[in-house]
Amino acid sequence: MDKALTFLKNTFGFDGFRPPQAEVINTLVNGGDALVLMPTGGGKSLCYQIPALVRPGCGIVISPLIALMKDQVDALLLLGVNASFLNSTLDHQQVFEVEQALRDGNLDLLYISPERLTQERTLALLQEVSISLFAIDEAHCVSQWGHDFRADYLQLSLLHREFPSIPRIALTATADARTREEIISRLDLIDADHYLAGFDRPNIRYTIGLKQNPKPQLLRFLKDAHPRDAGIVYCLSRKKTEETATWLKGEGFNALPYHAGLNAEVRADHQSRFLRDDAVIIVATIAFGMGIDKPDVRFVAHLDLPKTIESYYQETGRAGRDGAPADAWMIYGLQDVSKLRQMLDQSEGSEEHKRIEQHRLNAMLGLCEITSCRRHALLAYFDEASPEQCGNCDTCLYPVDTWDGTEAAQKALSVIFRTGQRFGVNHLIDVLRGSENDKVFQFDHHKLPIHGVGKELDANQWKSVFRQLMARDYIRVDVDSFGALRLEEKCRPLLRGDESIFLRKDVKTRTVAKQTKTMLPEDIDIGLWEALRECRRRLAEAQGVPPYIIFHDSTLQAMAEYMPATLDEFSALSGVGERKLQKYGPEFLEVIQGSSHSLDQATP
Repeated sequence: MDKALTFLKNTFGFDGFRPPQAEVINTLVNGGDALVLMPTGGGKSLCYQIPALVRPGCGIVISPLIALMKDQVDALLLLGVNASFLNSTLDHQQVFEVEQALRDGNLDLLYISPERLTQERTLALLQEVSISLFAIDEAHCVSQWGHDFRADYLQLSLLHREFPSIPRIALTATADARTREEIISRLDLIDADHYLAGFDRPNIRYTIGLKQNPKPQLLRFLKDAHPRDAGIVYCLSRKKTEETATWLKGEGFNALPYHAGLNAEVRADHQSRFLRDDAVIIVATIAFGMGIDKPDVRFVAHLDLPKTIESYYQETGRAGRDGAPADAWMIYGLQDVSKLRQMLDQSEGSEEHKRIEQHRLNAMLGLCEITSCRRHALLAYFDEASPEQCGNCDTCLYPVDTWDGTEAAQKALSVIFRTGQRFGVNHLIDVLRGSENDKVFQFDHHKLPIHGVGKELDANQWKSVFRQLMARDYIRVDVDSFGALRLEEKCRPLLRGDESIFLRKDVKTRTVAKQTKTMLPEDIDIGLWEALRECRRRLAEAQGVPPYIIFHDSTLQAMAEYMPATLDEFSALSGVGERKLQKYGPEFLEVIQGSSHSLDQATP
């Protein structure tokens, strides 16, 4: 561990490990296997990068996204680490050069996709060389129950079979108990040590509201809380992604679409602009985000309901990696519930798969409909204890009112039953409210005793009742009957009056104010801060890398706060290793000294 600490300080510029990094690194250095669950931004990469440097040989990192390998390798090269990648973006000559560097023992880390790893040519190459460890990043991709399933990950059990003496580490930020079991089983990590660092991201504020008028709701959120910030907006369909990005551009935002249907070059360009430029908003399907290392994403917005809590946690976790305040904002409606249920029913999965996915969808709906703390419920899903109130979610900041919805629920269930479980929500509401439109007369529903008994609630209130009954599994959507609502067995006691139900009072989406707490101290010299950012931007542009690869905001803040005057003082800043000290120290010191000189001249 002395060597590990030396690399931590001299290469990466940090004085100490975060829990449980030291324990994980010690396990791998000593030849053991590890399964690591650590929240996004928690420092997972150091858990395999440092052991790869300490142990003899090259560390092999299996990564699912070739688009991100270059940025990860660029960051390591700037630190003086000999790193490279093998993927389909390289031509034959480049592949030959990387393979030769590996044979010659000139690489510390090699990033590779699972598809390439499992090729016979690659396996034969790896058998020839010295390997320090195998790191399987985004390990939840191995789970067929997971939200980012990759079939190629299923073959990675061969690592234990073909290289039994090489330590392996599997890492992910998102895995419930079932997914963890599947990772262990499919990657043959039965004897691996387990490290769970906790799932809480206290800097993220969770807000979930009803979808009433999506575009104006999103626009209000962005203008009130994030007018000039980088962020991600998630949509369920490619078409909606394109439309939303175009609309946001028209509203003055620098918005770009991202989905699997776009040309690969366009996707890569949009991702690159998001990583390198300030205040870019990516409007994306779930095809975007896994492995994204941009630290200053200030918000993640969902215009549609995610399928599972794992998906929601993984996607919202891309905000606030730098530890500064960030927002996870979502709106959803009855149509989202219906659409996801239909997609699930129409899937080709087994009945067991559908049953488990139905359970996960219900858990996601439950998170939306609860009246208690969102964070407490979110962490409980991952079996993590937490205070009953976090003070940083919408239900804590603005407690939810409830009402006795027993009678309304009975009327809603009754109208479904009396109309033959053949109609969608809009027609059922028309019957309850006593409408005399053509469809009501066509089916003689004006003659039913239930007709007109629900005039005390308006259409939106009735939609809320049906939505909450669906979320709690009293009713379901029948995809074979064009969205007709059907009763579930669970509804019998409620319909008979043997149980009661309290429902949440829906309110219009609340204004989300910009969080006043920032990373910058109140007494910081803003002029110096901006000059440091400009210096970083210029260096990053010259080298074709994202600005955060040069230095994170936290390191710039330390420069502005402590104003080092010498390279020795500069080297004491967190995030400044030996290579970055030599490469960038003089330029940043010049900026700091120029600011100090200006301040001296301005002082009377």
